[in-house]
Amino acid sequence: MVKAVETSLRELLEGSKQYQVPLYQRTFSWKRANFDRLWDDVSQLVEDRQGNGAGTTHFMGSLVLAPTPSVGPAGVSRYLVVDGQQRLTTLTLLLAAIRDHRAETESAEHRDRLNEQYLINKWREGVDRPKVLPTQADRASYRACVEGGHDEGWADGVGEAYRYFRGRLADHDDPDDDHDIARMEEAVLSGLTLVSVTTSHDDNVHRIFESLNNTGLRLTQGDLLRNYLFMRLPTRGDVVYETQWMPLQERLTNEQLELLFWLDVVQTDETVNQRDTYQAQVARMDRLLTEEEIEAEVARFNRLSGLVERILNPAKEQDPQVRERLTRLSSWGTTTVYPLLLHLLDRRERGLASSEEIASAMLYAESYLVRRVLIGRATANLNRILLRAVPEIAGAGPADQALRTFLSTGRKFFATDDQVRAAVKSTAFYYSGRASQRKLLLTWIEQTFANNEPVDPEKCTIEHVMPQTITSAWRQMLRPDVAPDESLGEVYDSLVHTLGNLTLTGYNSALGNKPFSGKREAYRKSGFKMNQEIANQQVWSRPQILARADRLAERIVAYWPGPDPTAVQEPMTEAWGLMNRALAELPAGTWTSYSAVAQLIGSHQVPVGQRIANHPVPNGHRVLQAAGTTSPGFRWLDGDERTETQREALEAEGVSFDEAGRADPAQRVDADELAVLAGVELLGEELLSQPDDGTGRSESFLTQLAENHSESTVHGVIAVMDTWVGLGGRLQYGEFAETTCFLILDTPAGVTWPAAIYPKGKFEVVFQYLKDRPPFDELGNRRELAKRLNAVEGVELPEGKLAMRPGFTLDVLGTTNLRQRVIEALEWFVATQRETEQPEVNVPV
Repeated sequence: MVKAVETSLRELLEGSKQYQVPLYQRTFSWKRANFDRLWDDVSQLVEDRQGNGAGTTHFMGSLVLAPTPSVGPAGVSRYLVVDGQQRLTTLTLLLAAIRDHRAETESAEHRDRLNEQYLINKWREGVDRPKVLPTQADRASYRACVEGGHDEGWADGVGEAYRYFRGRLADHDDPDDDHDIARMEEAVLSGLTLVSVTTSHDDNVHRIFESLNNTGLRLTQGDLLRNYLFMRLPTRGDVVYETQWMPLQERLTNEQLELLFWLDVVQTDETVNQRDTYQAQVARMDRLLTEEEIEAEVARFNRLSGLVERILNPAKEQDPQVRERLTRLSSWGTTTVYPLLLHLLDRRERGLASSEEIASAMLYAESYLVRRVLIGRATANLNRILLRAVPEIAGAGPADQALRTFLSTGRKFFATDDQVRAAVKSTAFYYSGRASQRKLLLTWIEQTFANNEPVDPEKCTIEHVMPQTITSAWRQMLRPDVAPDESLGEVYDSLVHTLGNLTLTGYNSALGNKPFSGKREAYRKSGFKMNQEIANQQVWSRPQILARADRLAERIVAYWPGPDPTAVQEPMTEAWGLMNRALAELPAGTWTSYSAVAQLIGSHQVPVGQRIANHPVPNGHRVLQAAGTTSPGFRWLDGDERTETQREALEAEGVSFDEAGRADPAQRVDADELAVLAGVELLGEELLSQPDDGTGRSESFLTQLAENHSESTVHGVIAVMDTWVGLGGRLQYGEFAETTCFLILDTPAGVTWPAAIYPKGKFEVVFQYLKDRPPFDELGNRRELAKRLNAVEGVELPEGKLAMRPGFTLDVLGTTNLRQRVIEALEWFVATQRETEQPEVNVPV
């Protein structure tokens, strides 16, 4: 007998219970995209419960359980998790993250309370202790997260999930709101609902599992709504289908049809999640009583489909001003602006606004997005703010002024002109927003120069004028502008990723780390006006970078209008959320520096150090001075019961120190790696979007390789590349200033690559990408690859970086016997990859 009941996470976990994931289930496999989705759902639920009452819930799906026949400890009810282990494991990891965050920032009592109620069976030992017991491969990592400890599993998916939620909680925690994390805990425990399906002892659990995973064609929400609508049209169905539904269906794909229904329902209820569109639309249309009313709904959907078509394909728009604004907002790449666009187009369609008014409103929306990126607040509450805009401005007019007023009030981060001017000089623009948005914004800025030459974002890339890897020539240029109380490194870090130091170049740029004199000549010949302006400078140092930042800021505030100066905004606090998120995800066995954190968030290491010293900051003890030495003034915050020194704490986590007290540089996490941990989208993966098209990128790679290395190293690198091709792989080259060579292996599931070779000197092992690609999504395989490479003298890939992109110098490949060991590791990689691709052979019994 099967029993199904709706339940909450609190009801599932309270009491003496254990949910065991059977061995035939796959290991934990949720990725960052799954965590993002869950976090968005929980964040929205918290807000909905504040507005609509504590009874508001969000359905998470089903959980299929089977009472286990094994004998457990007295008083503990055991169940096998037949289906739903991924969400159950993730939810308990979220609870563990909430427990540790509240214990560290509020009171230590939260640790025991949440443990004893929801995470462990207090009086049990060993495998009987956790309330959720994952598969064998995940248990050590899961227990390290749930019961504490840093020696197991911190590079696998379980550890990644725990660290992800620690980072999000640190970012979400508002210092002015004492109850925000408590509300989140309550929403997770009481607001997330599941249907618990419990089988009987006689059911064949393995057969149930197989049947659950035999998937067929899924009915989309669009299919379900079509069926609902025409079920409500018993006499008019054929006519309505021909005249209204067919035109709609010809305009939009099934996926776009789902989008239309969601865009429509959030016009009046911004809390509806896209996955709940069907239920929300049916609840609304159940109130319609006659066929005429249903027919009118279908006709309305047909009319709106034409507007959605224009949002998705702006070329369909007739008015040139509106078309330009739609094109820009479409290229920005965020669907959360679509409900607002639909509202504006619908307002014009119904004769309530002119095209000029609507284009003006769209410009305010564009300006809002642009200014948020410039101040480093690209995503903070953006989805909720834009969804809320529609009901807030509906009925108000004119549309453009209503939208500007709404975006200008409260804490919505619509940066003023002065805030933009300050941010352009200090914010690390290179880490703000999506990579595609940063490049797009630079192309838009170039267009403000009235350049007659078209600027195609697809055919240019972001270039650091003062390069990311500073050379002796650039040090010499920068040194005269360093004050006595500053270090050259501090000044460099504060400038290199700011907008004043960034520009655009075309494909196959070979500028790289060249001295400014060499870059000037290329900029002078460039078709981009912003580059010609740079070429007019004799040197490129702090005064020139800051002066250019001022000029760009004035160009920006002149083109993109700011908030309503009469509106009351809440004060804009320091952007510590990005720092907290990155440090919360910093794995045990690694460390970072104050300068790297400052570079990430566009600050200076002094305020970073003060913040860490005086406020609860996740893993603040893992931040050291630039040389890897501990801070002389380090102390644990009041209320923290830890008594060991900073060095002792790090050594216990696996960080090595030399005799001079410097942490192992191989275990250091730099600013780029911190950005990746925090979920910042860096330029990189898009380098693989195009095959080598014969445009000379391979020659560019070899030229840069020869310019930077000895003959033996060059021959060694080429030997590794030739061997890779002999193993069945291929070479693909990047399109940026430093022409990277990727070692690509084609598989039935797509491409994979174990490494990227940077001609300036690094052989990078891309664990960050491998962790999402079978079979190297299994931590054991990544560990084995690291072990084989670490056997090579001069290679040190730390355990804490098995989800990052560590590497070693290309000089290693210049020595024959060391190169051979690297090649053997690559041979093992290919053999392991190919072994998983072999089809299963059914042997007759």
